[in-house]
Amino acid sequence: MSQIEVILKQKVDNLGAEADVVKVLVPQGKAYEATRGNLRHIEGLKRSRAIREANELEAANKLANRLNKQRLKFELLIGEGGKSFGSITAKDIQENLANTDRQFRDIDRRQIQLAKPIKSTGDFEAEIKLHPEVTAVLKLKVSAKVEETEEEGDTDGEEGSA
Repeated sequence: MSQIEVILKQKVDNLGAEADVVKVLVPQGKAYEATRGNLRHIEGLKRSRAIREANELEAANKLANRLNKQRLKFELLIGEGGKSFGSITAKDIQENLANTDRQFRDIDRRQIQLAKPIKSTGDFEAEIKLHPEVTAVLKLKVSAKVEETEEEGDTDGEEGSA
């Protein structure tokens, strides 16, 4: 089977992005043959790709600036011995962000970088990978929510009255 040089029409995983000239074994309809006319055509593709990538980078930078100014508050249920029940995860952060501002709804939980779930109170930071070149730092404040226990023997005198 011979190799053919093609120009990609769209991004193909593990191969390249639109306007890249690559050698492939069998074209799958995702590329043009690398003829002179098509090679001239890729200049237009490269310009539109550069514009798209610049717009994506600008949008990521704007979103990062907004996220860097945010401070999310969480309450973590703490028992009598100071032990926490549950933890704050990337999913919790993503849900809180989505409820905070409409612009944050597109942030996926996999973009939120937490070394491990947060299981204690205090101030924390979570990195959010918005673009290969842009990472925002989100400030988190976790406070304690003390577990309420019912007092035993507190029956308001209802027992024993017949």
